[in-house]
Amino acid sequence: MLDRFTDPKYQAGEPATPADQPEGVIISPDTRRTNRIPPGQSRTRKWPVLDAFGTPQVPLDRWRLQVFGLVERPLSFSLDEFRALPRVKVFADFHCVTRWSRLANIWEGVSTRELLERAGVKPEAKFVLCHAYDNGWTTNLPLADFLAEDALLADLHDGEPIPADHGGPVRGMVPQLYAWKSAKWIRGIELIPADQAGYWERGGYHMRGDPWAEERFREEW
Repeated sequence: MLDRFTDPKYQAGEPATPADQPEGVIISPDTRRTNRIPPGQSRTRKWPVLDAFGTPQVPLDRWRLQVFGLVERPLSFSLDEFRALPRVKVFADFHCVTRWSRLANIWEGVSTRELLERAGVKPEAKFVLCHAYDNGWTTNLPLADFLAEDALLADLHDGEPIPADHGGPVRGMVPQLYAWKSAKWIRGIELIPADQAGYWERGGYHMRGDPWAEERFREEW
């Protein structure tokens, strides 16, 4: 079992701050808060693994990302094609609905704005449904949240490839919402006209998931 002495992802000391980041890194706005821990959360120095069905087996040579739905130009990328797109780095905190927060992460990949600019968003598109490789898992987001400056599809975390257990080879990352909205093992981005509950949302999780408002569960549940 990994511990603080053997876990390469263990965070010792105080978390890094926006001032520590080099020029060109996108700073997630929540990292500028005086208190970076949302209500009901506590900081973890580790990087816990949680998922609904276990880690799916995704052969890298067969991995594809589809962008479809209410777009002008449906897109499809292989892993090499995805990695060849213009890239960004984002400094962000990470808040799990199960009440832990991992601060000061560096995510690298392709911004959601880059992908949807290439696809062309139709005016009637208001929400996004992200599709994942694990048993048809989905999660929903308002289009505005998905297009935040700090939102991306990431293949690197803290400078290293994202392990399969954490959603690699590519996972969504929308830092200003609870982490279940950042789809692991992402395979599809579908633009839709009206909100549509995903896997956890059908089970009673909140339709948006703002950690600062403690939007963990839907009131009707």
